[in-house]
Amino acid sequence: MHLILKKNCRQAAATLALASLLAAIAAPAGAAEASLAGARRIVAIGGSVTEIVYALGEEGRLVARDSTSTFPQAANALPDVGYIRALSPEGVLSVDPDGILALEGSGPPEAVSVLKAGSIPFVEIPERFTREGILDKIEKVGEALGVSDKALALAADIGDKLAAAEARAAKGEPHKVMFVLSMQGGKILAAGRDTAADGIVTLAGGENVFAGFTGYKQVSDEAVITAAPDVILMMDRGGDHGAANDELFAHPAIATTPAAANRAVVRMDGLYLLGFGPRTAEAVEDLSSAMHPEKQSSADQ
Repeated sequence: MHLILKKNCRQAAATLALASLLAAIAAPAGAAEASLAGARRIVAIGGSVTEIVYALGEEGRLVARDSTSTFPQAANALPDVGYIRALSPEGVLSVDPDGILALEGSGPPEAVSVLKAGSIPFVEIPERFTREGILDKIEKVGEALGVSDKALALAADIGDKLAAAEARAAKGEPHKVMFVLSMQGGKILAAGRDTAADGIVTLAGGENVFAGFTGYKQVSDEAVITAAPDVILMMDRGGDHGAANDELFAHPAIATTPAAANRAVVRMDGLYLLGFGPRTAEAVEDLSSAMHPEKQSSADQ
């Protein structure tokens, strides 16, 4: 009888230990308690995250970055572990990191789950397309790296610049803006609300004409004609997703808009425009000025 009890106790203990081990493995390494304070070989995933690491003066701890991390120029010298939404665990782990700092939305989810379940600390930085979201992002990166004091100082400085940029942008008449992500095959893929494009247009004092839907969606010609944007906003890039001005304004729907009548198109670097990082105040200023060239002309006189 005693032997049976002892055997059952040993089995129960083993089962409990195994359950504890599995729970530890399954627990997300990017939870609130995760920290990269002692990490010296960090992979940064997400252009704005990498910019913040550099702005905090902690770039010496980076061992690699993703392909969207193209600023500052020095970041391009780091090994590239792949596109933020098409990561592979093997690619990220190939540089032998001791910490992973990733922007929310990195993917695919299966790859991120594998990385989170591993032994290397994984910290996920939240993304919100507002002034408060930028400051929170800076503070969260600083907290993860163990340099909260530096992050608070940087956030205060960026917060002041953003507030000033927003105040200046608000003085102009709000223009109706259509952000075009792609025109591949003549089909317009536009930005709705809860997108970086919607966020930057709002900060710059504009009105997103497609704030009625969420995310990026293909819009009909009728919807574009009805929206009647004053300004077309696009990323400054070529290839199938881009469109020269003549092609843009020759589109049957866009040709009917006030934007076409005034040849009003603004093109800006994608990371600068949509990154929501340390340079966003400058991006707000540039976008607002581009939407309101008359303000710049009067300032020059």
